[in-house]
Amino acid sequence: MVALIPDFEKSSGHKVTIAYGTAGAVADRVQKGEAADIVISSVPLIDQLQAQGKVVAGSRVNIAKVGVGVFVRKGAAKPDISSADAFKRSMLAARSIAYPDPAGGGASGIYVASLLERLGIAVEMKPKTKLFPPTEVLYASVASGDVEIGFNQISEILAQPTVELAGPLPSAIQNYTQFAPGIVTGSSQTDAGRALVTFLSSPAAQTWRHWTAAGWQRFTCSVWDSSAA
Repeated sequence: MVALIPDFEKSSGHKVTIAYGTAGAVADRVQKGEAADIVISSVPLIDQLQAQGKVVAGSRVNIAKVGVGVFVRKGAAKPDISSADAFKRSMLAARSIAYPDPAGGGASGIYVASLLERLGIAVEMKPKTKLFPPTEVLYASVASGDVEIGFNQISEILAQPTVELAGPLPSAIQNYTQFAPGIVTGSSQTDAGRALVTFLSSPAAQTWRHWTAAGWQRFTCSVWDSSAA
């Protein structure tokens, strides 16, 4: 997104201000009436916002999907996650794990919690599981060695220089979250918002859409000469 927005601003004449948060937190901000022109979140949450009249009906366009990854401290040994069985063994052998607190609404945390249940190891993992907000604290816990293995969206892991991606979850137990933007009802910049949605779904944004979570973001679009930061 950091690389794409300047291109959009240059070609469109609009300035974009971005605020970040988890998919659930961003949707909650829109539900509470926080001003924005576009919200990007997980598809189910965008659909929910549409049903509530918070997002313009029919404005949703799926633009990205991202899977869940496993990360470790930079230079540390990587767990064997080559198959579902290997993943299960590695989790049971791990000293400790961490992932985003599902209560925060993050898609990866919700999925990892359900996955451990599905694999039948939730009880064994509970004493050595730490839950964090999906912020620097999550990565710092692994980077410092306090936690052995962490989980989050792959795109988020790749953006962290202090940790290393061990790999995506095995295909048999992988979960992809789709993300989409929606025009916020009451926006005063709907034309600019639609232009940004069109840009984000264009071939020019294809590489970014392949790697990023695309969600967890709220956009305010304004013309270049406005006072928006």
